[in-house]
Amino acid sequence: MSRIGKLPIEIPAGVDIKVSGDNLVTVKGPLGELKQKVDPEIEISLEDNQVKFSRSKETKRYKSLHGLYRSLVNNMVNGVVKGYEIKLELVGVGYRAEMFRDDVLDLVLGYSHHIYLQIPPEVKVETKSDKRSNPVITLKSIDKQLVGQVAAKIRSFRKPEPYKGKGIKFVGEVLRRKAGKAASK
Repeated sequence: MSRIGKLPIEIPAGVDIKVSGDNLVTVKGPLGELKQKVDPEIEISLEDNQVKFSRSKETKRYKSLHGLYRSLVNNMVNGVVKGYEIKLELVGVGYRAEMFRDDVLDLVLGYSHHIYLQIPPEVKVETKSDKRSNPVITLKSIDKQLVGQVAAKIRSFRKPEPYKGKGIKFVGEVLRRKAGKAASK
C-alpha cells in the first residue's frame, strides 16, 4: 500500500465533497469550489466523514497515482478551508512591483524594460513596498497548484544569484552564497 494513499482525508465542518460517475471530485467550502478529475482505476469512497482512496491494480504507475490523487484532493480540502499564501521578496536596488490593473503585475527588475504579467483571476496579489525594506509580493489562492505556478513564473524573471543575493526569492528562503573573487596574496 502507498503510505500516503492509504491515509484517509478528514472532512472538516462546512466542506462538501461530491464524486460524480466519471471520477470527478468536487470540493466546496467556505472559500470556494475546486474540481479534480481522478483516474478511473483509483476508487474513491466517502464514509463517516472521511474520504478514502484505493487502487485496483498493483503496478508501479497505479501505486504512484494512488498517493498523487490523495494528495491533490487533500490540498483541495485544505485550500477551500484555509487557502494558500506565498510571499516573494524582491532583493535589488530599484526593484519594484505594483499592480497595474486588477489583473496585471508590473515588475521592474533591473532590465531595460518593465515586465507585465497577466495574473489569473483565481489568484489575489498584494504588493507592499516600504522605505528601507525590500518589496514583497503576496499571492493568495485556494488552488495550491495554481498559486505555486504563478510564484514560480514570477521568480523565473530574475532568480537570485549566489554572489550578492539579488533577485526574486521566497520569503524565508535561505540562499547558498559564494565567496566571489579570492583576494590576491
